[in-house]
Amino acid sequence: MLPAKVLMALLKKKLEGYYHNYGITDNSKRILAFHYIARCMLFKWLNRRSQRKSFDGEKFKRFLEKFPLPNPRIYVNIMDIRLPSAYMT
Repeated sequence: MLPAKVLMALLKKKLEGYYHNYGITDNSKRILAFHYIARCMLFKWLNRRSQRKSFDGEKFKRFLEKFPLPNPRIYVNIMDIRLPSAYMT
């Protein structure tokens, strides 16, 4: 069982990598959905650490204030990418 600090550092790296790979134009709904699912799965797995529930909604909210998840955002706007003039002929 990983300590919370280590677990959240690993999850943060994974989420940032996902957002960098899939954070492109017109994909904001999907990465927002992925962020939501990651939060739900984190809540589920943190509650599996003991036989009784470790977190309720309020405790989980305080946990995320201490260890925030990165917010999804668009990193690449494909509308701004311009082809070199040699390709436009």
